[in-house]
Amino acid sequence: MSLELLTQLETKIQATLENIELLKMELDEEKQKNQALTLQQQELTQKNQQLQQDLNSWSDKVNGLVGLLNNEI
Repeated sequence: MSLELLTQLETKIQATLENIELLKMELDEEKQKNQALTLQQQELTQKNQQLQQDLNSWSDKVNGLVGLLNNEI
């Protein structure tokens, strides 16, 4: 009977080790996805800052032109 219990225990330990290995692989995949998303977020943040600067520049130009038109009237 104890040999049977040891065999069952060994089977459960092996299954647990396999499960741990799978979880490690999933964790590595998630870490890679996280790194990719972090990089994408940084790129989008930079692009957003550039677009904000462009918007401010165009807004200043339009305000300047409107000011010139008001001075002419």
